[in-house]
Amino acid sequence: MQQLSAIDAQFLGVESTRTFSHVGVLAVYDPSTAPGGNVTRADMCRLIGERLHLLPPFRWRLVTVPMSLDLPYWIEDPDFDLDYHVRETAVPPPGDERTVAETLSRIHSRPLDRNHPLWELYVIHGLRDGRVGMYTKVHHAAADGVSGNEILTILLDHEPDPPPVEPGPGTRRPAGEEAPGALRMFAKGMAGMARHPVRVTRVLPRASTLTAVPGANAFPGVPQLARALARVESLGSDGADHDVLEASTARAPRTSFNGPLSPHRRIAIGTISLDRVKAVKSAAGTTVNDVLVALCAGALRSWLAERNDLPTDPLTAMIPVSVRTAQESGAFGNRISSMVVPIPTDEPDPVNRLRRAHEVLRGAKERHKALPATLLTDAGTFVPPAVLSLAARAMVDVLSRTRPPVNLVISNVPGPREPLYCAGARLEHSYPISVVLDGVGMNITVMSYRDGIDIGVVADREQVDECDSVVAGIAAGLDQLETAVDPR
Repeated sequence: MQQLSAIDAQFLGVESTRTFSHVGVLAVYDPSTAPGGNVTRADMCRLIGERLHLLPPFRWRLVTVPMSLDLPYWIEDPDFDLDYHVRETAVPPPGDERTVAETLSRIHSRPLDRNHPLWELYVIHGLRDGRVGMYTKVHHAAADGVSGNEILTILLDHEPDPPPVEPGPGTRRPAGEEAPGALRMFAKGMAGMARHPVRVTRVLPRASTLTAVPGANAFPGVPQLARALARVESLGSDGADHDVLEASTARAPRTSFNGPLSPHRRIAIGTISLDRVKAVKSAAGTTVNDVLVALCAGALRSWLAERNDLPTDPLTAMIPVSVRTAQESGAFGNRISSMVVPIPTDEPDPVNRLRRAHEVLRGAKERHKALPATLLTDAGTFVPPAVLSLAARAMVDVLSRTRPPVNLVISNVPGPREPLYCAGARLEHSYPISVVLDGVGMNITVMSYRDGIDIGVVADREQVDECDSVVAGIAAGLDQLETAVDPR
């Protein structure tokens, strides 16, 4: 058994009939390099079955503690059924990016069943030019962006005909061993409840930094918490004056996608050139991430302006940051923090947008370095497990009914530069599809692979009429920046 961290459990806690916490990747393959020139559900069942011992989250099933006395646990599913998780479907003609995205929107809008390990894989036929898609969705409680990429890597090879994978131990429990019963979990919960004050005491020295995140004061009680923690930390000091830490006053303007979610999602996908982005960053003296944030800001500016919804103030974006160390590679779960920054949607000039994005992100990175890597986990530690789910749902409800601390999420997941294969088929694209929450109804995630950057935009269907033009705006913005920074 393996217990979830507080942040892992929060991804479970925020879920409702309208909010889902799974993340996904649409991998597009050229099957001409595969045996028989095709990839089927049977091929993927065979491949995953051979590598299941390398994929712990694929075998984990959730077990809760009675009355939520402590955080939930992962166990090896004693009734694991691979056939349940691997599915097959098709898209109608013409099988282009828009048609595929519409199919993804329906699949992504369905929650994962907690009676099984929290993942599904869909083999999707009918893509243009004979391509085959594989959409894998995994619950965020089991994997963040980096560990999700590690899962994908385990299923991929560096050549179309790789050597056989060394077999692992059996994935089923020994005969007669069952999932833990309610009485055993109740006992574990009582023991965990007794340990909760100890966990809080351990993180208390870092507690004041919890309110250093821009936008934190949007949550009820956070400014008071900041002052109280500062006073607690000053007890026993040498009597010198200490400034009381105040939460940031950063706030986000409201847009059309910052209300309560519906159960439905809208998805758009696309690709831009990584080499072109690198050329722009080199000419402008910035970073790849600066360019991507500036491109997103420009695309959102155009999208909002077309709908007469462009705020005069810049939008505020949450940018997830991996704090996973080399030693934590393969640990799965969540090792993330975040930066909350204003992005220059109020700037009409593309070069000035890039310069402002560079300055804002540079300052945010410096501030972020001063925060503990365990920031988000520490925040969850203060909430007793018995009320963690209620607190998580209450938080997102506040987001949807008040002026939100952030407008959207922008995430950049680096990927491999070398060609990869799955069941012999060559990987061509890897489109990430992430999470939206009440009050934060749009997410733009990009993932690099070889010489491309694949874009996945997910939004609430009732708040966003279409998001294809956001992807198109990112591509058009790259054209503008190229001309502006290197007008040859």
